[in-house]
Amino acid sequence: MKTALTIAGSDSSGGAGIQADIKTMTVHGVYAMSAVTALTAQNTTGVTGIMEVTPEFLGKQLDCIFTDIRPDAVKIGMVSSAELIEEIAAKLTQYRAENIVLDPVMAATSGARLIGEEAILVLKEKLLPLAALVTPNIPEAEVLCEKRIASAKDMEAVAKQIGETYHCAVLCKGGHQQNDANDLLYANGRSTWFYGKRIDNPNTHGTGCTLSSAIASNLAKGYPMELAVKKAKDYVSDALGAMLDLGAGSGPMNHAFAIGEE
Repeated sequence: MKTALTIAGSDSSGGAGIQADIKTMTVHGVYAMSAVTALTAQNTTGVTGIMEVTPEFLGKQLDCIFTDIRPDAVKIGMVSSAELIEEIAAKLTQYRAENIVLDPVMAATSGARLIGEEAILVLKEKLLPLAALVTPNIPEAEVLCEKRIASAKDMEAVAKQIGETYHCAVLCKGGHQQNDANDLLYANGRSTWFYGKRIDNPNTHGTGCTLSSAIASNLAKGYPMELAVKKAKDYVSDALGAMLDLGAGSGPMNHAFAIGEE
């Protein structure tokens, strides 16, 4: 069985973060492991508290994982401090981790800011160069390239800029614009659009976490980047299309839509 590691924060309501990642990896047939960067007190209506682990303890988690069950792919999600980012970068470099998918989480679906300015600078300097793929949404891509994105042409230019600056593939997600959720992959010097129908479902909590975990799972299984992204995007669309409706705010999707009740 292939293995995958998620390095991210815990979501107490189960729709995003570590919990969404483990659900996604499991239904993809990949053995999931986790290194927790922070505990969050949150639900579908917002985040009310964040308690970070220490860099030392995060390092111990990563040591235990890499020295025993080596991951075939690594997904990185919410990391809110520069010190934690530096620890992750050091450990991934030490263990020569492969198939690193970086989801540069900067805000929750509810709008709560999850990362500071210093952490963003260290993220750019230390983690982006290690990534095989980075998966920013429109607002995150604007922060990474310090430019406004107002069109499909802008998405192409920004994805190319990020990719060539940090020598990684870039999936610029269009779900934050009214473009039927079309995403752009820039990899190996070329751009590929993935067209998707916008699903009329307000419950989108954890979509970014889920997409990046699905891509990491597919890379762990040996799929090439373009196919790994396509299959992951199809999975997220189906999970949203299952129309799960839980919670008073932006609820989670049904990660296990293909699993029967029996």
